[in-house]
Parts: sequence; structure tokens; C-alpha cells
Amino acid sequence: MVQKVSGFLRHEFRFLHKPLNVWSRLFLLAAAVTIVVSLFFPLWKMHLVAPQYSDGLDLYIFPYKIEGGGLHGQHLKEINNLNHYIGMKPLEEADFLEMRWMPFVFGLITLMTLRSVVFGEMSNVVDLFAVYSYFGTFSIASFWYRLYTYGHNLDPHAPVHIQPFTPYLIGVKQIANFREFSYPQAGAYLLCVSVLLILLAGWFSRKEQAV
Repeated sequence: MVQKVSGFLRHEFRFLHKPLNVWSRLFLLAAAVTIVVSLFFPLWKMHLVAPQYSDGLDLYIFPYKIEGGGLHGQHLKEINNLNHYIGMKPLEEADFLEMRWMPFVFGLITLMTLRSVVFGEMSNVVDLFAVYSYFGTFSIASFWYRLYTYGHNLDPHAPVHIQPFTPYLIGVKQIANFREFSYPQAGAYLLCVSVLLILLAGWFSRKEQAV
């Protein structure tokens, strides 16, 4: 048993100390660029359609801000006016604490990616992927929780009473007389591409010999 554990640890040690080849480093550089570029695009979009809003109202979620569609972001004001009638809190960036630290986390992950390029060991890629995966899972769960609290903490004295609800992250949902369409946007797709590039970086150096 001790020999098996010892052999497993030696194997893992050799794997983590495999050097990264040129292709892996290029993939990591591309991942770093992709993460930075994603900050300029929305991660998520909500499109609301109702008889009185046949063209729909749009809401865009960036890593650091909430932005309404229409002229000068007018759709966000319209959505908050509608939320008032059902007793829902107005959507405000100050309530999304994640938006304060998400840009810094993206910066940290970008630095970790560049660090992996410089030091060039498989262990750097494993650490990077672990941190990235944790951050992505935590962010999605936190955002879903924000949506849950917005849709369930409704003012009982509001002019219009509806059943508590949780907007979908992905998909179509009927909320009162509105039909909600929620889908990821370019920023989210770019982040998924960056994860794929990190995985490819590890894959292309899997057969390298540890120094």
C-alpha cells in the first residue's frame, strides 16, 4: 500500500514538473488576451417582451456594470419602473458586490496565465485551471443567488401581486405578462474560449519529459 501511494506521488510529481512547450505557451498567451478582451463585452443579456413592449426591453450584464438597452440605457429605467409595481427592488450596480471585485479577479487570472507562460511548468497550468474553475463556479452561483433574492423579496404592499420567481440564467420564462429571454453574450463565450485554451495548453505538453 505504501509503495502504491509512493509511486502515485512520484508520478504526480513528475507530471506537475513537465515543461510547457512552445504551443502550450502560445495557447496561454491567447487565453490571457481573450480574458482581457472579454471585459469589453457583456456576459449576459435579458430580453423582456410584453404586449405593451412589443420591441422588448434589454438588460446587459458586464463584469463591472449593468447597462440598459435603448437610447442612453433607457431600458434599465423602464425595467426598474415596472419592478416597482410588483414590489421588486430596483436593479442597481451597488447591490451586485461581485462587480466591485470581478475586474480584479480577472486581472489576477490574467497575471497567473502570463506567469504560467514565463515559468512554463504543468503545475502552473493546473493551479491556473483550479483557480479559474473555482472563480467561474462561484460567480455563476452568486449571480443566480442575486436573481433569486430580487425575485423572492417582493414588497407585499406593492400595487401588483405576483408569485415569487427566479429569472432564468439561460432559457425562456414567463413572468406575469412578460416573457423573459436570457442568454450568455460575447463576454461569456470569450471566457469559455479562454478556458478551452488553458486546457489545450495542458494537453499539448502532456507528453513532455519532466526535467
